[in-house]
Amino acid sequence: MRILRSRQLPLLTLLGLVVGLGLAAFPPLTQHIRAAENCELISCNKDTQSDDDFLSCNKRKQTCWEEKIRDAKNASNTLANTISILNGQIQVQQLQIDQTLAEIRQLEREIDDLTKRISGLNISLDRLTTVLVQRVQAQYKRSYLTPFSAILASQDFTRSLAQHKYVTHAQDQTAQVMQQAETQKQTYDQQKALKETKQAEVEKKQAQLEQQRQGLTKQRSEQQFLLQQTKNDEARYQRELEKTLAELEAIQSIIAGRGNESEVKDVQQGDQIASIIVGASACSTGSHLHFEVVKDGSHRDPAGYLRSIDAAWQNQPDSSFGFGGDWEWPLNNPAKINQGYGMTYYARVRRAYGGAPHTGIDMISKSSGDYSVKAVKPGKLYRGSIPCGGGTLRYVRVAHKDDGMNTYYLHVNY
Repeated sequence: MRILRSRQLPLLTLLGLVVGLGLAAFPPLTQHIRAAENCELISCNKDTQSDDDFLSCNKRKQTCWEEKIRDAKNASNTLANTISILNGQIQVQQLQIDQTLAEIRQLEREIDDLTKRISGLNISLDRLTTVLVQRVQAQYKRSYLTPFSAILASQDFTRSLAQHKYVTHAQDQTAQVMQQAETQKQTYDQQKALKETKQAEVEKKQAQLEQQRQGLTKQRSEQQFLLQQTKNDEARYQRELEKTLAELEAIQSIIAGRGNESEVKDVQQGDQIASIIVGASACSTGSHLHFEVVKDGSHRDPAGYLRSIDAAWQNQPDSSFGFGGDWEWPLNNPAKINQGYGMTYYARVRRAYGGAPHTGIDMISKSSGDYSVKAVKPGKLYRGSIPCGGGTLRYVRVAHKDDGMNTYYLHVNY
């Protein structure tokens, strides 16, 4: 017994170490399985699976792709990872379309069943109504003769008593038919209301399906645009990414007041305050004005302040957008729009700004060779510069006189 215990002690100690340390050292088994799962091998077939099984399988496949997208987004921003994210998003969108189609088919089958059920209830209700009318008419004819008067009028007391029992029984049956008819009517109304609810759900799903199909078309367009734009050139992709990230850092520093600025003078709306640099410059791949609107240190969408114009759109694959303000434009003959505000293609797909939105509008005049930049509102003019991507990014700022806003005009000479 001593020998047995002396051999067991090290074994138990080792087991304790494995349990105590092993669980902390190794992730859960399900996490390994999920990470290693090949989403393309998950097979969902609407023709061989029940609706519930197909939808469950579809959801599992969506989750698998969503996890792969998350992993790619958490990894370094490379062209390969960006393409992987787009492929995953397209897969998820297609799966969502398949899910919506399956849900529509399921609803349509339920509507067909309800239609048949309602038709049957309607026939049954018509029959009950006919029986009820006949019974009410018969009872009405007998109502003129009370049980007492019937007994007196009859020569046969036993026959009169039987007639009275028959009338009473008929009244009970009529009451039962009335109750059945009322129950049938309630069931009919409930089934009809349920059918109308299902039909409204189908209409909602069909609208959702159209939006999903449009989203898929857009994602495929962005994928093709990315492949054509980059030509699978990782080095070029990284050079462009380096410039956009450097520009974002410079803009954030400018807004925070860390730019090297000097006060110039008071300006009026429409005064020329700078000119766009021709060609590439610090943190810029070509001629354009980057226009920003800032209030209380927060970026605002310039489109909400600039007046409506007939713009020329050069921001593909993004679509056009509207302008809802009354400010004059900072350019003559405005404008060719190269990129809008917010989560644009470059911000959303290429993650050019580290996952952050584009904070201004990139533009240039529609008149060739006109690079003049004008103040959009009266205020105090400042000239500034800041290091950016190994060069110097020049800009001007106008502190508005009346509304407490600041407008910034980047990639300019003065």
